[in-house]
Amino acid sequence: MQYSVLALAGLLSGALSVLAFLPYIRDTLRGRTRPERASWLIWSVLSSTAFFSLIHEGATSSLWFVGVQAAGTICVFLLSIKRGVGGFMRTSDRWVLCAAALGLALWYVTDNAAYALAITIVISALGGAVTVVKAFRSPGTETFSTWLAFLMSSALAVYSVGQLDPVLLAYPMYLATLYTAIVVAMLTGRAKTRRIAAAA
Repeated sequence: MQYSVLALAGLLSGALSVLAFLPYIRDTLRGRTRPERASWLIWSVLSSTAFFSLIHEGATSSLWFVGVQAAGTICVFLLSIKRGVGGFMRTSDRWVLCAAALGLALWYVTDNAAYALAITIVISALGGAVTVVKAFRSPGTETFSTWLAFLMSSALAVYSVGQLDPVLLAYPMYLATLYTAIVVAMLTGRAKTRRIAAAA
């Protein structure tokens, strides 16, 4: 019974992730959103690394969430090739990919996927902090429904792990924390914008 509940939570998490990506992809196709090519390339590499790391570490139900995240991110990157902005590789981006490669090398040498996963989380967090600031300063440039759905799906992914395993919990908990910060930043930014407009 417990396993079926965890499996259902994992499936719901994956389904919510799909729904979360749809508005972003729609806006990209309509030209309203212009994805940053380099960012989405890096996120594609990092999310794919996290997915295969968690498979190696024995994740089961929570893989739906991570797998959809990886697939959706790759989809947005592919769309960005034609509809995005910016180049594919700045100097800082090369360092990020080198760090990701280091994590994969450590995984290969030690047979411990936790190294690749840890580096993935650290690098992703640095990029996520920029998004949090952007969400606060310019909440109108982000799709609130997307981030809220991501938050709910990550919470379900945390639950679907079904055990207190730090390695299996690390990635979905990190994303749940990041998405909470983005949602709060958008709400706070909107409230600030309304106060400024009211005072004008």
